[in-house]
Amino acid sequence: VHRSAVDQVLYSQTGHLDLFLRFLLGLSLESIQKLLHSLVTQTGSSSQNKEETVQYIKKKISRNINTEKSINLFHCLNELGDDSLVEEIQQYLKSGAQSELSPSQWSALVFVLLTSAQDLEEFDLNKYITPEKIRDEILVRVMPVIAASRKAICSKITKRRSVKALTSVLNSKTSSLRELHLTVNTLKLTWNKLEDSGVKRLSALLENPGCKVKDLWLCDCGVSDEGCAALASALRSNPSHLRDLNLSRNKVGDSGVKCLSAVLENPHCKLEIL
Repeated sequence: VHRSAVDQVLYSQTGHLDLFLRFLLGLSLESIQKLLHSLVTQTGSSSQNKEETVQYIKKKISRNINTEKSINLFHCLNELGDDSLVEEIQQYLKSGAQSELSPSQWSALVFVLLTSAQDLEEFDLNKYITPEKIRDEILVRVMPVIAASRKAICSKITKRRSVKALTSVLNSKTSSLRELHLTVNTLKLTWNKLEDSGVKRLSALLENPGCKVKDLWLCDCGVSDEGCAALASALRSNPSHLRDLNLSRNKVGDSGVKCLSAVLENPHCKLEIL
């Protein structure tokens, strides 16, 4: 029953079963079983069933599920009285050491950071993993933490899934991200429907000197004159890094071209290809 309920929650697109699953698993605790003894005719081997459910949930957490579902599963483990993954990652954070994390540990790290009582002022991915070991699936897992942080430091966002996740952050009205330090040279957001709203948020991040992007591809992203004005403002604030700005197949009119052309007249602007 528990496995079936977990699977239904993971397949659900609405999240309407999340609280029900926590409630159902909470009923399986031995202490609750005793309270309900007069109503439950057979408790069976509840401790064995509980452990099987715990292991099944941990197995699901280790897979590439989205963050919302992962967080709900951690709440389910809490209902079952198992905080081992969370305690493990908390010890890791206290130690200050950097070691290779498993997929489950990455999920636990995201859960701990997102459910912390403190606001996330800064998230530096390089504290947890060396840049050369950063993989696309890790970036996708931590993207909700990047969205919840005011400042994020990340070495690379180059693969399709992580680029798509970043696009969602840029398009999100609830994202707290105000400062993004990207040491990657090329950021290709081509064919992601950022529209002007997403480009405005991206431009605000590009204004920061900590953003080292040299080549920015925004082909077919729904950018109009309004988005070009935001990009021009970013280039005026931080003119020393961007070399190549690709805006092909967008809705750029005379006003947008005029804004960007004016930036090129700045002797400090390093833009070479537009």
